[in-house]
Amino acid sequence: MNDVAVAVRIVLVDDQTLVRRGIRSLLEIANHDGVRFDVVAEADDGETAVAAVAEHAPDVVLLDLRMPGRDGIWALETLRERGHETPVLVLTTFDDDELVLRALRAGADGYLLKDVTLDRLVQAVHVLAEGGTFVQPAVTERLLRAVRSGLSADGERPVMDSLTERELAVLRLLAHGWSNRQIADALYLAEGTVKNHVSAVLLKLGVRDRTRAVLRALQEGLLT
Repeated sequence: MNDVAVAVRIVLVDDQTLVRRGIRSLLEIANHDGVRFDVVAEADDGETAVAAVAEHAPDVVLLDLRMPGRDGIWALETLRERGHETPVLVLTTFDDDELVLRALRAGADGYLLKDVTLDRLVQAVHVLAEGGTFVQPAVTERLLRAVRSGLSADGERPVMDSLTERELAVLRLLAHGWSNRQIADALYLAEGTVKNHVSAVLLKLGVRDRTRAVLRALQEGLLT
């Protein structure tokens, strides 16, 4: 076996040049479980982000939401409309609750605060590259309160139809009372990845525990 690390290819999207350079420098010196991180392209708005994803087919997109011109929400919606399934990790700040809710509806696979540690950032990128979702605990409760309030800033209902196939699979096993370890074994996932999926399910359904998640899913017809 050779010693060459597996590479996760990243498109980095942020309108601030210094922020992009800083994140890029940190990622390219990082290593997580034998995985290295290569930033294959940068973009400073939603339009250039979509073009970069189409050109480079990255493993993960790191996406700022607030940018001049075409913003991160536009980029997410456009990527999904055009059939791109590249995992997208949103980078946000504490005052972005409403935008994050919109981003989840538009297909974001996770979010982090911009003051996140390098270890947490590379962990999140690795999880998304493996097909998981990543919800940062520090702001989950704030977003849950926003979802439970019933309406977002644009008057739409909470996120009820944006569960991924993997999240639906986890939800079905939760309905059978399975533990994270049992779900991980059944779906051939790491237990930490299952925990992230469960967090995403709770967030999207606007509930605080597994029991309420199953009840809400039954009420909404997500389980048969």
